[in-house]
Amino acid sequence: MGDIIIGEGIVLIAGPCAIESEDICLEIAGELKSITQEIGIPFIFKSSYDKANRTSINSFRGPGSEEGLRILKRVKTEFGVPVLSDVHCRDEVEVAASVLDMLQIPALLCRQTDLIISVAKTGKPVNIKKGQFIAPLDVGNIVEKVRSSGNENVVITERGTCFGYNNLVVDMRTFIQLREFGCPVIFDATHSVQLPGGRGSASGGEREFVIPLSRAAIAAGCDGLFLEVHPNPDEALCDGPNMLPISEVRDLLEQVMAIDGIVKRRD
Repeated sequence: MGDIIIGEGIVLIAGPCAIESEDICLEIAGELKSITQEIGIPFIFKSSYDKANRTSINSFRGPGSEEGLRILKRVKTEFGVPVLSDVHCRDEVEVAASVLDMLQIPALLCRQTDLIISVAKTGKPVNIKKGQFIAPLDVGNIVEKVRSSGNENVVITERGTCFGYNNLVVDMRTFIQLREFGCPVIFDATHSVQLPGGRGSASGGEREFVIPLSRAAIAAGCDGLFLEVHPNPDEALCDGPNMLPISEVRDLLEQVMAIDGIVKRRD
C-alpha cells in the first residue's frame, strides 16, 4: 500500500473498533499518526463502518457503509494514511474497494469462499482474520482461495482460539505455523483478549493482557500488531472491555520495536 510493505519490519493496524463518530475517528487517527511518525513505524488506520456480526441485535453496529466510507475517506485524505475496514457480503465489496486500501475478511467469515474470492478480485491487499474456531494449518486453504484469483497480497491476522466457553487463548506456535504459507502474520492483540458473549448480550474482555501478549507475539516473530484503541475504552460503544487506551500505545510500540530488533538480529 503505497510505501508500506507488510512483512518488512513492524507495522501497526489500529483504530476504534467501530466508527462511533467522525470526530472521534479524526481524533484517534491524528494521535496515532503522530505517535507512529515519531517512532518510525508504518501505520494503517482501521475502523468498522458496520459491525454485522455482533452477539445481540441491540449491539452498536456503526454508521453503515455510505457514511462510514465517507469518514474513512476523510481520514485517508486528511492524514495521508491507508485505511482498512471489514466487509461482510459481496454486495458491498465494490464500493468498499473504491475507498479502502486494504479489505478485511472478518474471523467469523474466513471460510466464506465467494466473499473471499470477490474481495481478492478487487486487486487490493486482503487481510484475513483467522477464525477462532480453526487450526493454524487450516489457514492454507484460505490463502489458496485468495491466490486463486491472482492476488498475492494477503495477510493473516491471528486473534486467538476458542478454549471452552467465552474464552480465547493465543498459542504462540501459531505465528511460526502461519508464516509457512508465505504470508505476513499480524497479531490482533485486542480481540485475542476478548471474552465472546461474556456479558450475555455483549462481549467482555481482559485488556490487562494486551501488552504482555503483544510483547510475546513480536518475540515469536509476527510482523505487526492489530490494536483497537480508544481515548476512553470504558465509554466505547463497541468492544470497550478489550480495547487499549490510546494513552498506552506509544509505550507499547516502543517496547515491541525493541523486542523486534533483538529477534531480527538473532535471526
